[in-house]
Amino acid sequence: MAAKANPVPSVWAREQSAPDQPALSRAAIVREAVVMLDADGIEALSMRKLGARLNAGATSLYRHVATKDELMELAVDEVAGEMAVPPAGGPWRAAATEAAGSFRATALRHPWLSSTLGQAGLAYLGPNLMSYSERLAALFTAAGFPEPSRAIDTLLSYVIGMSTTEAAWLTTVARSGETEAGFIARLMPAAQQAAADHDHLAAAYDEAAAHAAVDPVALRDAKFAYGLDVVLDGLEMRLPADPAPAATAGAARRCGTRARGDRRPRPDAGARREFGVDVLQLGRVLAGPEAGRAHGPGQGEGGEHGRRDGGPRPAASPPASG
Repeated sequence: MAAKANPVPSVWAREQSAPDQPALSRAAIVREAVVMLDADGIEALSMRKLGARLNAGATSLYRHVATKDELMELAVDEVAGEMAVPPAGGPWRAAATEAAGSFRATALRHPWLSSTLGQAGLAYLGPNLMSYSERLAALFTAAGFPEPSRAIDTLLSYVIGMSTTEAAWLTTVARSGETEAGFIARLMPAAQQAAADHDHLAAAYDEAAAHAAVDPVALRDAKFAYGLDVVLDGLEMRLPADPAPAATAGAARRCGTRARGDRRPRPDAGARREFGVDVLQLGRVLAGPEAGRAHGPGQGEGGEHGRRDGGPRPAASPPASG
């Protein structure tokens, strides 16, 4: 007799339980969890605290959400519903810029998001992330990219990396109790002293001090826009001169055939990945010790998910310092 297979460890792979309280539903649980995450970060979120805020016992919550990991899958998908992608068919570069900006804005409203993407199990199976993936796939396919999923990976790698760093910085600022400009003014002398023996860094910190004290938000926006332009410039070079053959080649690949005149080597099996998995295993690009450190301004008590050492270390300089 064959052994019983273990269940797939994702909230999206099992049926939703019927509510045992009229006011308690999975949607209500997730909405309150997002509020807690935004206010206090991952470490401060626990099923016990969440149940207390909803006037429900932890046992009642577990009827809807089996673990905190499942709760994080649901929370990630909930805020992904805020990410906008323009319809396919228009100017692709303007649309990609808008989509990247919407992702960044969502990540900064929810500072725990970017660093959580790589830890949120099978979050990409959620309806909002699936929809986001599909809209990006439509956009880059209509633009004529011969490998749309790889172009999307490149764009999102930049956006997630920048958003993670920026969210960690803003979390540090929030914990200081000061405005961003005030915190920079207090931090900058120490940063300039540390960089004094390094000519290039010293010049960069001097320039950053002059600009960041005036409008740090504009400086962060400009830094993000500069890097995004560089990424899009590189992607634009991958577009074929004649988009029609590229579209034909793309259709042929989806049908398992090759377009006439397409002499490029076939990708190996590992490179032929579905859009949903390839696009929205977003956190894979964040491998590294800093990946889990951006979350809300509260220190928390230590939780069931994420770091337990009190959050991100203070940055040596604002991310806008260049």
